[in-house]
Amino acid sequence: MTSAGVAATRDSAESLVRLAVRGDERAFTQIVERHHADMVRVAFVVCGDEDLAEEAVAAAWPLAWRRLGSLRDPERLRQWLCSVAANEARQVIRRRTRVSVREISIGQLDPDAFPRQRSELSGRARDLDLAEALDRLPPSDRALLALRYVAGLNSTELGRATGMSASGTRARLARLLDRLRRELGDD
Repeated sequence: MTSAGVAATRDSAESLVRLAVRGDERAFTQIVERHHADMVRVAFVVCGDEDLAEEAVAAAWPLAWRRLGSLRDPERLRQWLCSVAANEARQVIRRRTRVSVREISIGQLDPDAFPRQRSELSGRARDLDLAEALDRLPPSDRALLALRYVAGLNSTELGRATGMSASGTRARLARLLDRLRRELGDD
């Protein structure tokens, strides 16, 4: 994208925020359309459940609408909204006790295709191991991972979102990743 294209995108985001802060519902609707999917992805990592993620984001939007005027840098709208979604996802988890069952369907095994099927099952089992390891983390740690690896916030932005220093955020992420590697046997 050219620098003019980047400026136009930034300007439109800034103007949308300005209009939405003044109560323009169409501007806020455009913000929702642009950022809803990112917020759901972040909330899903925190919650580990699609329905809970949708519930969290549904609760996050009215909050974002009310607090949009507190956004200091409209260029960081996406990161701010993802932080709001992560916080709401943590709240949803606190309000609910959930029991989840994960199932891997192996269907009918075809002896001719067994090596390929075994590889696919192994990949699904690996994904399940990761999901279970993430489930064992506290919501605040899952939120930190989601904001870094799903929303793409850097350590400075993470620090702002979590109230930590950039170096503290990097250290905490490193400890979390080490823990996940140990649990998954990736030493």
